[in-house]
Amino acid sequence: MTADLEPKAKDASADLETRDMMLNIGPAHPAMHGIVRIVAKLDGEQIEEAEVEIGYLHRGFEKMAEIVDYNGVIPYADRLNYVSPLINNMGYCMTVEKLIGIEVPERCHYVRVILSEISRISDHLTCVGATAMELGAFTVFLYMIKAREYLWELVEQVTGARLTVTYCRVGGVKADLPEDFAPACRKAFEETRKVLVESDALLTRNRIFVDRMNGTGVISAEDAISYGITGPFLRSTGADYDVRKDCPYAVYDRLPFDVPVGSRGDNMDRYLVRMEEMEQSMRIVEAALRDIPPGSVLVNPETGRPIPAAEMVDLAKEGNIAAIAGGCAVVGPTLEGAGRAQHPSIAADEKRVSLPPKEDAYGNIEGLMQQFKLVMLGHGVRPPHGEVYFPVEGANGELGFYVVSDGAGNPYRVRVRPPCFAIMSALSKLITGDMMADIVPTFGSVNMIGGELDR
Repeated sequence: MTADLEPKAKDASADLETRDMMLNIGPAHPAMHGIVRIVAKLDGEQIEEAEVEIGYLHRGFEKMAEIVDYNGVIPYADRLNYVSPLINNMGYCMTVEKLIGIEVPERCHYVRVILSEISRISDHLTCVGATAMELGAFTVFLYMIKAREYLWELVEQVTGARLTVTYCRVGGVKADLPEDFAPACRKAFEETRKVLVESDALLTRNRIFVDRMNGTGVISAEDAISYGITGPFLRSTGADYDVRKDCPYAVYDRLPFDVPVGSRGDNMDRYLVRMEEMEQSMRIVEAALRDIPPGSVLVNPETGRPIPAAEMVDLAKEGNIAAIAGGCAVVGPTLEGAGRAQHPSIAADEKRVSLPPKEDAYGNIEGLMQQFKLVMLGHGVRPPHGEVYFPVEGANGELGFYVVSDGAGNPYRVRVRPPCFAIMSALSKLITGDMMADIVPTFGSVNMIGGELDR
């Protein structure tokens, strides 16, 4: 009886039909952040093929840049990689400055570098924290967002905003660092380092996290270079390319820092590279605060006794000239602006480009005319005919701006080289052969920012 049944069982199994499954992942899937769609061909849980579709957050940055003046592009640049907007600001402004042929003051370079590195740490905290959360480590996410709050408070202290800061200007920055910035920065870094130690203890030797990250999303250095991948993603493969070291700009060649590299090119190495990069960014900021050249950020004591502006107006109306003689008005931040005293330290001495201090714009005809010529429609910054490309090291890799001028007051063409676009072009290769669950850590390590990707 058993012998008769055995061949029938074999025949039945041979007749079973197997099919591959086509599965849509996103754009509404939580791990896809609402802006990416992956069509995966599955054999069970294994991905045989994958097609990645982008464009769900297209903002038209490059076309918008053609219809506003050169400084008007800066608020749009904030919204490229909106997790580290100060790096976008710096990259765009340095591109236009290269086109015009001007050099900003040394102190301005230091201020830009300090805030760019604080932005880089914030970006890495967000990336690592979100990836950990999507793998179930919600505590790490809360810790890292707590650290990011400390850094965003620093950014707010300098720029007046936390996310879309619009801080840089063509030819300088909006305002100098406040006088108490250095001690506040040291305190924020002390708290951030504590968070990194706690997060390292929770993740780096956690069996679940390590098993999910090790050996997934693997790419070789040769393949990464062929795709044009840069940043932590490339450095995880062992290639040590970093724009700050290989094409130094601002004052990065004067500041000590190391470039962390991995060896396997997998998700675990990308996590480790980002964790070490945060420490290196703090090193850069600490060295920059130590070496930054002086520049007054206080009222010049020689100008006399400070008097609140409203009080000075009332005394003048009363005719009490003796009470205000030798005094100087203390105005609010709207009128004070960058401040005449610190303006030479943070803005290029170039009337064709740099806005005057607010005191001059409101106080004398030369300043008023300069302000008028730079902000009124049909005037503004007018670089000579030409085209330039300038790269900076963004949080995700090489962020490049290509600007073409036809001599008008607005750019003829602005092209962005977003670092995560190259990584996304390789995403299909990264996830093919892995399991369905491996898409989550791999996509998290891409650190895709929609505003930059779909620009």
